[in-house]
Amino acid sequence: MARHWLEPGQYKEVVQIGAVKLDGRDLSILGEFDLLVRPRINPELSPYFQNLTGISNADIARRGVDFLDAYARFAAFAGDGQIMAFGHDEWILEENLRLYGITEFRALPRFQDLRSWFAACNVDPRGMMSCEIGPSLGLSFQGRAHNALDDARSMAMSMEEMVRRGAVRPAA
Repeated sequence: MARHWLEPGQYKEVVQIGAVKLDGRDLSILGEFDLLVRPRINPELSPYFQNLTGISNADIARRGVDFLDAYARFAAFAGDGQIMAFGHDEWILEENLRLYGITEFRALPRFQDLRSWFAACNVDPRGMMSCEIGPSLGLSFQGRAHNALDDARSMAMSMEEMVRRGAVRPAA
């Protein structure tokens, strides 16, 4: 990450996909999705990554699935609903499809980058990661930062808090 994946052999391979499905009315969590993904090009996770996420090589060996399987399962979970993320996670998924030469796949629904919504709600997301939004609102982070599912739960809790404070729900 510090070298922006610009050195030979460095790629933004997806290692985990985590998401929550929200009720559009009250933003309550209707379902959760969490899969570990086996990297194809660099199958050994770096010590930095393992320390950051808490995901070990043993976890990947035991529970990891191939990216195409993970992508298909995530697409099925998302259904036709809009995907909201803190950043452009869709670019990383698309990059992995290209990286692995996958040309036939079900396209995901439209993504919305929530950073502009938070900014419109007077929460400046610049320089923040998704796991930091909730604590910036005075909410405690539940789980482990940089775990995709825990980060998604935190984003949902942050959205719910902003709406509770009077913000208009993000447009779906």
